[in-house]
Amino acid sequence: MSLAEVERIARTAHAGQTDKNGHPYSEHLAAVAGGVAARGGSEEQIAAGWLHDAIEDDALTRDWLAGAALTDTTKAIVDALSKRPGEPLEEYTARILATPGALLVKRADLAHNSDPARLASLDPATAERLAAKYRRTRELLGLDDRA
Repeated sequence: MSLAEVERIARTAHAGQTDKNGHPYSEHLAAVAGGVAARGGSEEQIAAGWLHDAIEDDALTRDWLAGAALTDTTKAIVDALSKRPGEPLEEYTARILATPGALLVKRADLAHNSDPARLASLDPATAERLAAKYRRTRELLGLDDRA
C-alpha cells in the first residue's frame, strides 16, 4: 500500500473526529507522519505514523490491520502503539521499546502532543494533566524533553 493510500485510509477512518483542541484529528495524524519523516523515518514508520491511533481510537479494527496490505513492520509498529484498555503505562512503553521502529513514531507523536501551543489552548487542569502524562511517558521511553 502506498503512503498516499495509507493517508487516505487514515483520514477517512478518523473523519469527523476532533482532537482535544477541537481541530480535525487528521491534523494530528499529518503532524505525526511529518514528524516521523523529519526524523528520518522509513516509509513503514511514516505509514505507522498515519495509522498510530486508528486501532486505539476504534477507527479501524485489529482484523483490518491484520489483513491490510501493509508490511509486517508497519503492522507491528501500529500494534505496539495501540494502548489496550486498562493497560499500565509501563507495559505500553515496554512494548514500544521492544518493537523495532516504534520508538521513532512515538517520539513524533509525543512531540506533537506536547507542543506548548497545543497545550496552551486547553484548560489549565487538562493541560497540566496531559503534560505530566507525556513527561512520564518520555521518562519511561528514555527520551528527553524534546521528544
